[in-house]
Amino acid sequence: MEWNTLNWRKLERAVFKLQKRIYRASQRGDKRAVQKLQKTLMRSWAARCIAVRRVTQDNKGKNTAGVDRVKSLNTTQRIKAAQNLKLNHKANALRRVWIPKPGREEKRPLGIPTIKDRTKQALAKLALEPEWEAKFEESSYGFRPGRSAHDAIEHIFIGLNQAQKYVLDADIAKCFDKINHSELLKKINTFPKMRRQIKAWLKAGIFEGNRIFPTKEGTPQGGVISPLLANIALHGMIDDIASQYPIKKRINGKALKWKPTIVRYADDFVVFHRDKTVIHELKYKISQWLEPMGLTLKDEKTRICHTALRLEDEEPGFDFLGFNIRQFKDNRARLGFKTIIQPSEKSVKKHVQKLREIIQKNKCAKVIDLIAELNPNIRGWANYFRTVCSATTFKRVHHDLYSMLLHWGKRRTGKYKTSYQKYWKEIKGRMTFSSEAPKGGEPFTLRTHNQIAIKRHIKVKGNKSPYDGDWAYWGNRLQTYIVLKPRVHMLLKKQNAKCNWCGLQFKSNDEWDVDHITPKIDGGKMNLKTYNSFIVGVTMRKLGLKTSRGT
Repeated sequence: MEWNTLNWRKLERAVFKLQKRIYRASQRGDKRAVQKLQKTLMRSWAARCIAVRRVTQDNKGKNTAGVDRVKSLNTTQRIKAAQNLKLNHKANALRRVWIPKPGREEKRPLGIPTIKDRTKQALAKLALEPEWEAKFEESSYGFRPGRSAHDAIEHIFIGLNQAQKYVLDADIAKCFDKINHSELLKKINTFPKMRRQIKAWLKAGIFEGNRIFPTKEGTPQGGVISPLLANIALHGMIDDIASQYPIKKRINGKALKWKPTIVRYADDFVVFHRDKTVIHELKYKISQWLEPMGLTLKDEKTRICHTALRLEDEEPGFDFLGFNIRQFKDNRARLGFKTIIQPSEKSVKKHVQKLREIIQKNKCAKVIDLIAELNPNIRGWANYFRTVCSATTFKRVHHDLYSMLLHWGKRRTGKYKTSYQKYWKEIKGRMTFSSEAPKGGEPFTLRTHNQIAIKRHIKVKGNKSPYDGDWAYWGNRLQTYIVLKPRVHMLLKKQNAKCNWCGLQFKSNDEWDVDHITPKIDGGKMNLKTYNSFIVGVTMRKLGLKTSRGT
């Protein structure tokens, strides 16, 4: 048996069928069936192979070593790892790595498990995630398949679009590092073997320097299963708190008591209500709910404000996930106000500073190299914010970038006019910063912010999950995902969101690549009119086998 000849299509289908059965059993509350199916899944050869592949080939941290200093596995070692993969009550210590938090001197601690532990965690996640996806609340969005930050922002817009409200903008202090182990294990309530293994991961300890420090609390950031465990720890907060404020009978069309809206993304969440007193009550009740789990609200990041009015020393509106949400008075609107969501000032300043650093670093570089480094940053940032009212912000950032590039050119040519004439060329009716055109080719052009069209994001329906098997819904949703490039949209639509080689439906957390029918080395080019390309799975493309399925 060889790793490169495994039939990934067959293995993926076998795993998904079991995951769908786990999801449906969890929906109907059949705990015995859930646990039986989970054990069957973890014993299966298909699940073990996919767990090994995700850790050693697909994940971005695949070449990160744990305390055993093993960075990667070859094909023979992967087969052996899959054959020997099973849960037990053992776990190696984690390697401590400190990474800087953006914009702060404070650093975030990561705990890196060994490859062996990461494969076991991936296997456990394959079994646990479908069970909990059937239980998680509708307004919980972080670290969940098929859900994104854009869904959370759209949920907030819907919750605020009909009334001006008070807001509790809250953040949990060191959420991953402070979770109570015994309370978390009690909440997971799984079968003994899984419980012992999760406990071993939680109690594994941290290896830093030449010492091992015990882990008495928290789920280490850096593990495959850690985001799922954090979501499980916070599960129930939204429904438990909101259920204490039911809407009573209405008088003349008005409710006597309004139900609060709570939207959570990982450990950040916002709460809305029309009554300021209720907001203060909710803050206290949420703090009480978090206490048994060992968590507290972070005072520095927790604030009470209003969506439209200045409240004491607090400015109207709030920032969430890089967006600024605020309501403005507008007598032309039906309700007398408008809810405007746009990129926050902090996000804009950080992005402009990033562009400035790239330009300063490439003072003596070729134009084509500068553009190659700027384009991904511009495209990624603009695509993230293109779903809201960002047109004005895009124009402002574009103007800042234009000024920086003009100054970059002036330093090389001596005059601004000469810089403009040399580096800006008319392409398709507009002046564009670009490189010289090679013989028989086209110039390499800068992708500017104001070229990105604004397109609204459609929120995911209710409690829909990729494990429900509704591929008509998820396939159509994947084709319209706004952060993808136009050519990927077109190819996904042509292929019905399926891999062109193996025929399996792409999932939201899959990785793919645009492949050329005629290889690039033989002169193959991207041609959207004739579709001289198709989308395939990344792993499958590397293997070069039609029987393989990539993620």
